[in-house]
Amino acid sequence: MRLWNLRLIDPLIQPGDFARRRRRLLDVMRPGSIAIVPGAIEQRRNRDINFPFRQDSDFYYLTGFCEPDALLVLIPGRDQGETIVFCRERDAASERRDGRVLGPDACRLVLGVDDGFPVSDLDEILPGLLEGRSQIYMNLGEHLLWDHRLMRYREQLAQQRSSEEPEVGEIVTLGHLLHEQRLIKSAKEQELMAQAAQISVAAHYHALAMISPDVTEADIEAELHYSYRRQGARAEAYPSIVAAGENACTLHYVQNDSELSERDLVLIDAGCELQYYASDVTRTFPVSGVFSSAQRDVYDIVLAANRAAIDACRPGNHFNHPHEAATLILVEGLIELGLLHGDPEQLIAQGDHERFCPHKTSHWLGLDVHDVGDYRLGDSWRDLMPGMVLTVEPGIYIPRDDSTAEIAQAYRGMGIRIEDAVLIQKQGCQVLTEGLIKEPDDIEAWMAARAGKRNTARVVA
Repeated sequence: MRLWNLRLIDPLIQPGDFARRRRRLLDVMRPGSIAIVPGAIEQRRNRDINFPFRQDSDFYYLTGFCEPDALLVLIPGRDQGETIVFCRERDAASERRDGRVLGPDACRLVLGVDDGFPVSDLDEILPGLLEGRSQIYMNLGEHLLWDHRLMRYREQLAQQRSSEEPEVGEIVTLGHLLHEQRLIKSAKEQELMAQAAQISVAAHYHALAMISPDVTEADIEAELHYSYRRQGARAEAYPSIVAAGENACTLHYVQNDSELSERDLVLIDAGCELQYYASDVTRTFPVSGVFSSAQRDVYDIVLAANRAAIDACRPGNHFNHPHEAATLILVEGLIELGLLHGDPEQLIAQGDHERFCPHKTSHWLGLDVHDVGDYRLGDSWRDLMPGMVLTVEPGIYIPRDDSTAEIAQAYRGMGIRIEDAVLIQKQGCQVLTEGLIKEPDDIEAWMAARAGKRNTARVVA
C-alpha cells in the first residue's frame, strides 16, 4: 500500500478561513448581543506536570489559536471592532522555560482580529463590553472557571445598573448557532479529514502487519502511534482500542495489555487527529490469519450491515436511516444463526437485539471524534446534507458470561465491529476510509502474504 509512505502538504486552514468563520457567526447573532468563546486551560497531570495541551474545538474553529488561557469575544456591529482576543502576555523568563507565546499585539496581526488584550486585563475590560448587551452567547457548563467569571461580571453590572439602564442580557447557548456551522464541512475541511483518514488507514496496515500470536495489544497500539507521528499527525483522536478476544465485548476497552491468542479475533478501533480534525476507523482481524467458521458467520453479518448503512448515506435520507438499515441486517443475521428468535421488526421494536448490538451505528465526525451538531430537528431526525461527515460502525458482541450460557461456544467471547468514516456528497457519499480492506477473503489473503514475507525473512536471516 502506497499510503504507508503518505506525506502531508502544508496546513490547509489559513487565517482568512478562520476570519470567514467568525464573520458567518457574527452575521447570525442577534443585534446588540455578545458572544464569549473560552479557550481551554492547561490541565494538571501530577505535581508540576501538565497534560499535553489541546485547544477547545469551538475556540480553535473560530481562531486557529493554540495557546492556553485565551478568550474570544464577538460583538456584532461594534464600531471599535467586532472581534477581540484576550491572551497571555509575553514574558522572557516563562518563554525561556515553556516556549514562545504570541502575545496580544502579534495576536491581533496574525489572527486577523480587531483587538488583542492581555488576559490579565480581563476584569477591567470585559465587564464594559458586556454592559448593555441584549444577549450573551456562551456555552455554560463546559469551562467552569470562565462560567464563574461571567456570573461575577453580571452580578457586578446588575448592582451598578441604574433604574433607567437596560438589564444585563440573559445568557443563551452559543452551541446551536456555532455547531450548525461546524456540522457542514468546507472543501478544505473535507480534504483535511480525507488526509487524516488516509494516515489512519496506513497506520492500520502497519498494525495489521504485526498481528500474530506472539505480540500484545500494547505492541499494536504503539505501532499505530508511531505510524501517526511518522506521517505528521501528532496525536490520536481518541484513546486507541486494541481488543483481542473477549476484550472486544467492552465497547471502549483501552487497557490494551493482553496477549493475542491464535484462536481469537482482534478489534482495532483507532484514528489520528490531523490539524485538530479527527479520523475514526475500526477493523476486526483474525489473529491466526484465517477466520473460523463461526467468526466468519458473524463477520459476514456485520460487513453486510456496514455496506447497507453506507448505501443509506445519501442526501435526503435522515440521520437514523443508516442505523435502521444496519440494524435490520444485523437482526436478520442473528436470527439465521439462531442467536435471536422471532420477527425482526418486533425484536427491534422491543430492543431485544441490544443484547448483542448495544450501540448506534453512526455519530458525527469533525474537530471532535463525537462531533457537534443536532441529530434531530424538533421531533424528527434531521436529513443528511452534503458536507456532513459521519461514521458507520455496526457491531455484534457476544461475551462469554452468564448472559450467553445457552449460545454455542464457538460464538462466545467475540466482538466484531467494522467502522468507516463517510462524507455526504451531492450524489451519494465518499467513504474516506475505503482504502482499508474489510472483505474477509481480502483480509485472509493479505495476512497470508504478509506471513509469507515474514517467514522468508527468517529463512534469509
